[in-house]
Amino acid sequence: MADRPVQMLLLASYFKGERFMQQAKARGAKCYLLTQEKLLNKEWPRDCLEDVFAQQNDSPVLSTVNTVSYLARRIRFDCIVGLDDFDVEVAASLREHLRIPGMGETVARHFRDKLACRIKCREEGIPVPDFTPVFNDEQVAEWIARVPAPWMLKPRSEASATGITKVESAEQLWQLLEERGDRRSHMLLEQYLPGDVCHADALTNDGKVVFAEYHRCGTPPFNVAHGGGVFTTTTIERGSKEEKEMRELNEKALTRLGQVRGASHIEFIRAKADGKLYLLETAARVGGAHIAETVEASTGINLWAEWANLEVDAGKKPYELPKNRKDYAGLLMCLAKEERPDLTTNYNAPEVVFRAPEPAHAGLIVRSPDRKRVLALQEEYEKGFHRDFLTFMPPPVRATH
Repeated sequence: MADRPVQMLLLASYFKGERFMQQAKARGAKCYLLTQEKLLNKEWPRDCLEDVFAQQNDSPVLSTVNTVSYLARRIRFDCIVGLDDFDVEVAASLREHLRIPGMGETVARHFRDKLACRIKCREEGIPVPDFTPVFNDEQVAEWIARVPAPWMLKPRSEASATGITKVESAEQLWQLLEERGDRRSHMLLEQYLPGDVCHADALTNDGKVVFAEYHRCGTPPFNVAHGGGVFTTTTIERGSKEEKEMRELNEKALTRLGQVRGASHIEFIRAKADGKLYLLETAARVGGAHIAETVEASTGINLWAEWANLEVDAGKKPYELPKNRKDYAGLLMCLAKEERPDLTTNYNAPEVVFRAPEPAHAGLIVRSPDRKRVLALQEEYEKGFHRDFLTFMPPPVRATH
């Protein structure tokens, strides 16, 4: 391998990761992309890719294993990278099958399976909301008798707030579990904790966190996804007690959950009841909804590009983090009534450094060395987003059988 370029297989079930591909190519790696038919004609940076392959949409894991094993007859893959949540566990299965170094299936479950994550966290002394599996009726009944409603019924392996239901009573819970049918065992039931949602976006190398940024959300993501509104997140005060507490918990979580190398996005909640931080969600990938651009705005560090550097240099030389800024950044995002909302006329402060390109979305990022200025602009612009752009689309209803 020392005499030839690193050959990477990149898995993408969503259109993302272009900066990863560009950086890996710039570093001399050969990247092969495996995606789905529906994404084949997206604007992938094909000049950075040796080849692009597409499977049928929603292909089962066994089909992917067979496809990649066939490709491996002529391509000697050195590493496999899952670019999105849904690709993490598939990449782990492929590594296990082809005996390629990297995150295996057991560790991947800590970042994809909420129940596995909760159990591991409890074993390691990492605070999480009280929870129970829903396999056994007696166990569920004992738990709901001990933990007062409301509760959150969550898919174990979905991303973000997808498929989560807030449950107000035992009667509603038993009905929901009955409706899930054979999908019931793929659910998790946990205590509802009102509070402020925070997130840590990090890079890990050789089992150590080498970079991380910490943010606090405005309206919690679940509330935005299920009730509409503007999603906001802002850099936490640098050097504060809050940042120190988040840093310690994030590093403990990544270490104990077993991430050796790559990007991560971990969500926490500071419960109103006791003021403590609890781990909510884990993901072994770059945060979505332009969180990567928010991190880059405040620090100059692009998480996708640095993740590519980690993979290219793995086992060959120590990682060196580029020099970075210590500014503050704030993100605003919402669904928009118009296909191409006007994000310039009323949103033209010099601190605006990014405007979201997606159709039917309004989004921008502001940056300043002064956190108070960022918060003031966010407050002003959030009111404007409600006035000028905001619309709401209920989350899709997924099949339960």
